[in-house]
Amino acid sequence: MIPLILFIALGLVVLVLTEFHERRKKSVRPKDGQSSVSESGLSAERSDTRPEGCCGEHLVCERETLLQTNAKIEYYDDEELDALAGIDPADYSKDQLTLFRDIFSTLQEADVPGWCRSLQLRNIALPPDIREEALFIVRERRATTGRQ
Repeated sequence: MIPLILFIALGLVVLVLTEFHERRKKSVRPKDGQSSVSESGLSAERSDTRPEGCCGEHLVCERETLLQTNAKIEYYDDEELDALAGIDPADYSKDQLTLFRDIFSTLQEADVPGWCRSLQLRNIALPPDIREEALFIVRERRATTGRQ
């Protein structure tokens, strides 16, 4: 009976040490300017790479977004959108929707993810149709750059 208890205890110790090692390995900061992936999962790699475990279903990965709360806001000649901060997209007027469409149509595809991050930092919600188009562009860019 004692050998069985010792065997189970040893197994538990190995399990705990393995888990500790995996968490510690994840929290080590990678080289080349990439940020760490912490135990809580709130950190992410650089914005030009997809974080491990990212589902790819969001314009900007939720893990990235949590990190970006103190990031500098970058404008894309869209300062007038600041007036829409905190407004529900269903409440946008036709003029406001046209403004979104005009700005979106001037963006280069490579700027779409950054623009979406900028809007999130500024608490500006995309209209549903533009959000779908932006999501499509982000997915296509991920597919063509080899990120899955």
